[in-house]
Amino acid sequence: MEADVLTDEMVSRGLSRSGSSRFFKISFPNLNLKDISVLHKYVYLQKLELPNNRIKDLSCLSHTPYLVILDLSGNEIDNFFEFQPLQYLREVNLSHNRMTNMKDLSGFVSLCKLNLDHNGFCEIRGLEQCCRLTHLSLAHNKVTKMSGLDGLPLTHLCLKGNQIKRVAGLENTKHLHVLDLSVNHITRLSGLKNLHLLGSLNLEKNQIREIQELEHNKLPLLRDLNLQGNPVQGMPDYRMAVIFLFQHLTILDQVKISTEEKVASVNKFHPSMDVLAFRDHMTNLVYQLTQPQVLYDSTQPLYPVLVLTGPDDCGQRQLLHRLCQEFSEYFGFGICHTTRKPYFGEKNGFDYHFVSEEDFQNMIHMGKFVHTMKYGDHQFGLSRDAIEYVAREGLACCVSLELEMETYRNTLSSRERYTPEQIEAAVSRLELYANIHTQRPGFFNCVIPCDDWEEAYR
Repeated sequence: MEADVLTDEMVSRGLSRSGSSRFFKISFPNLNLKDISVLHKYVYLQKLELPNNRIKDLSCLSHTPYLVILDLSGNEIDNFFEFQPLQYLREVNLSHNRMTNMKDLSGFVSLCKLNLDHNGFCEIRGLEQCCRLTHLSLAHNKVTKMSGLDGLPLTHLCLKGNQIKRVAGLENTKHLHVLDLSVNHITRLSGLKNLHLLGSLNLEKNQIREIQELEHNKLPLLRDLNLQGNPVQGMPDYRMAVIFLFQHLTILDQVKISTEEKVASVNKFHPSMDVLAFRDHMTNLVYQLTQPQVLYDSTQPLYPVLVLTGPDDCGQRQLLHRLCQEFSEYFGFGICHTTRKPYFGEKNGFDYHFVSEEDFQNMIHMGKFVHTMKYGDHQFGLSRDAIEYVAREGLACCVSLELEMETYRNTLSSRERYTPEQIEAAVSRLELYANIHTQRPGFFNCVIPCDDWEEAYR
C-alpha cells in the first residue's frame, strides 16, 4: 500500500457523522496524500477536509453529490473545480494551490463562500451566476482589475496583495460590508461611492496621497478604516482630518477613536461660533497684553458700538455709511482691515483698509485687533484704533462684520464683481444666519431683511 494513497481503511478510521445523520465527514490534514479516488464510493459525504497534502486530481468529487463543505487548501491543484457541479456545495477553500484560470461556476448554485487565496489568478470570471455567493477571497494572486463581480450578493470581499491600481467594478456590489484592498497599487478611490452598506475598509499599503480621495465617497456605515502605509499618512493633522471627514468611524488604522479625538477634529476643521470667538478673543487679548497699556476713550463705561452683520455684500456697509452721513453728530464708521484686493469702486480708508497678508499678521502680533476672522482666502479685522478714532470724536462706532433668496443672488450678480462660485458661497451662508436666529434667540438684537435697502434703512 502506497503511503500517499487514501484507502478504505483510512477512511473507515477517519469517517465520522453527527448523531443519527446519514451524512459523513472526513478530515485528513498533513498526510502528503496524492490519490483520493477512493472517495467516489462515499456518496453521502458532506464535509471533506484534506488540507496540506499533495492532491492534484479532484474528479472523484463528482460522485459526492451531497458535499456541503470542501477544504483542499495547501495542495497541488492546478485545474479549477475539476469535478461536476455539486448543487449543495456551500463552502470551498482552495487556497495555496497552483490554479491560474477560473471557469464558469454557474452549476454551483448553493456556493456561498469561496477562498482562492495564494494561487495565480490574473482575472476574476465565471462567478456571474453564483447568486448566493456572499464571501469571496482572492488574496495574494495577480489580479489587476475588479471585474466579473456585477450583481453578486457579496458581503465580504478580500483582494489583498494583488496588482490593482484603481477601484472600479464594484458599482453593483451594493451589499458589501467588508472590503480588503490592502497591499495593492491603488491611488484613486472614486469607485467606492455606491457602497452604502460598507462597514470595514482596509486600504493598508497602497498609494493614496490625497485626503480628498476619501472625502467624495459617501460611506454612512463605515466604522473601521485602515490607511496605514499610504503616503496620505504624512500630511499634517492626517488622523484628525480623517476622523472629521468620517465622524461615524470607531477605528482608524487599527486604533480605537476616542470621544476626545472626535471633538478635537470638529473644533479644528469646523469649529462652532463659540469656539471661534473664544480663540479669536484669547489670541487678540494675549497679544494686547504684551503691549504698553493705555486708557482708551472706547473703554469708558457704556461706550456704544453698533454692529451690523450679514453675508458678504448684503448691504450692511452701505446702510452704515448712510446712517453715519445722515446722523454724523451721533455715529462714526469704524473701518476694518482686510487682506483682499479692493473691488471696483471701493476706496482705501473709506470702505476698508486694504493691507497685505504680512502687514495683517504683524498687526495681530502687535495686539492691534479686537476681532479678526477669515472668510474664504482673505482675512478681516477690526482694530482698536478704528474704534478709538471714532470714540475720540465722541461718537458711537458703527462697524460691519461677517458672522462667520434669489433677490440676494441677483444683487450680487448685478454688481459684476463676483464669480459664480463666490456668489454661491455667499448665498449658502444665508442659511447660517437664519439657523442662528432660530436656534439661538436673542443672539441678534434685531433682524433686518435686506431685499429692499430703502425699507431696511427705515
